[in-house]
Amino acid sequence: MDAVSWVRGFLGGNMEIMASLACFLFLFFRFRRWDGLPTSWPVIGVLPALCVNTGRMHDWLTELLHAAGMSYVMRRRWGLPVDVLVTADPANVAHVLSANFDNYPKGARYNTVFSVLGDGIFNADGESWSFQRRKAHALLSDAGFRAAVAANTAGKLDEGLVPLLDGLATSGTTVDLQDVFMRLTFDLTAMFVFGIDPGCLAADFPHVPFAAAIDDTEEVLVYRYVTPVPWVKLQSYLNIGHRQKMSKARRVLDASIAELVSLRRQRAANSTCEAGTDLLTSYMACQAEVGKVGAEFDRFLRDTTLNLVFAGRDTTSSALSWFFWLLSNHPDVEAKILAELLENPPASGAGHHRTTAELTRLVYLHAALSESLRLYPPLPFQYKSVAGPDTLPSGATVGPSSVVIIPFYSMGRMEAVWGKDCLEFRPERWLTAEGRFRHEPSHKFVAFNMRPRTCLGKDLAYAQMKAVVAAVVPRFQLEVAAGAAARPKPKLSPILHMKDGLEVRVHKR
Repeated sequence: MDAVSWVRGFLGGNMEIMASLACFLFLFFRFRRWDGLPTSWPVIGVLPALCVNTGRMHDWLTELLHAAGMSYVMRRRWGLPVDVLVTADPANVAHVLSANFDNYPKGARYNTVFSVLGDGIFNADGESWSFQRRKAHALLSDAGFRAAVAANTAGKLDEGLVPLLDGLATSGTTVDLQDVFMRLTFDLTAMFVFGIDPGCLAADFPHVPFAAAIDDTEEVLVYRYVTPVPWVKLQSYLNIGHRQKMSKARRVLDASIAELVSLRRQRAANSTCEAGTDLLTSYMACQAEVGKVGAEFDRFLRDTTLNLVFAGRDTTSSALSWFFWLLSNHPDVEAKILAELLENPPASGAGHHRTTAELTRLVYLHAALSESLRLYPPLPFQYKSVAGPDTLPSGATVGPSSVVIIPFYSMGRMEAVWGKDCLEFRPERWLTAEGRFRHEPSHKFVAFNMRPRTCLGKDLAYAQMKAVVAAVVPRFQLEVAAGAAARPKPKLSPILHMKDGLEVRVHKR
């Protein structure tokens, strides 16, 4: 058989294959993007790129926004029922989160996914959100409450964290520092929300069902957020998979909070709890103002306190974990923090904790924490629905069939916002030539959101983080364990946790 006959025979017998290959090549070169942006395919849009990059979503969005000029629209296609505007443009951020705030509520989709949080401050919009914010602001501003939080923090550091690290340094045992900080902040948060220490931070690392249920809830929330709605509904109908895990976690959360509320009511009846030292007691004292009774008021207490536990435990533990990882890779920064701590001892003497005012004077530490929060914000993104048509400062248009995602993680990595050294951990960027702290506008540094939803616990979070650093750094050096990843992989979660934790070895100074 000559070559021509062979080719004719091959083509004749494989015409379907050849036609399919030609069709694929045509579509590939017709729709392929060569500018670094994902290909938007017919029918499925950018869904393949989303699926491929699910495990590195935060870094992928950062790369995408670098290539797109800080804003990118994912058009609705199969599996993506709305247009999604992803933007890290500070002007757009200020417009969405502040200037035209009322046009960008959380929305029904958000409330459906995060339904476990009920009508707490994370989910609430409108008057419900305004009321909860006013009440929380009044409580967090109370001098007695702040004094109680400072005392509880000092006690937990003295009796929990420092002895634990001291024992680990003596034994030479490695430990997951992220787990340690999550236990620490869970205890601290439970103390200022419920007035009770659950004892999660202990040498034997006890299993605390309430804390474990929060972990399971976060895992399911992300799954529900990125999974097509029909599949989520099917699992809900059959009560299998993640639906089953959520159901179990929710029962534990509800039972745990109900037990704590009952205990506080007993203490209040016996006059053994002091008003103003924990949020639950303060909320229980203002039932008339809340305007709810019976089961409705119990639901209000459940939703409100659960939201505060989520906010207090996970954000601070995430921030501390990334901060100490950065210190382990930047000994020069650690040395400067140590020097500042030694140069500014507590007025009450060695071995005592610094007052809130003394912590405020630790300017370099404040700069280092802010720099860490810029690169690794505990809340890596903000999701907003759109109530009505609007045009953003960048020229992008949105409407009720759109959602807006603001990736705070990516914003800290935008060269147009932070300069060519945006990927470097450099606390000095936060200091003036005179050594004073340089404040950045909230639409640029968004780790604590911006008005009117600025994080109410911002000052409290800074104070607690400084107290932890001041207790740990002069006593211990934390070394990332051999074999750990060069850079921890962020977990796909509402909170920027490290996927595999942070294994460290503790050394005494």
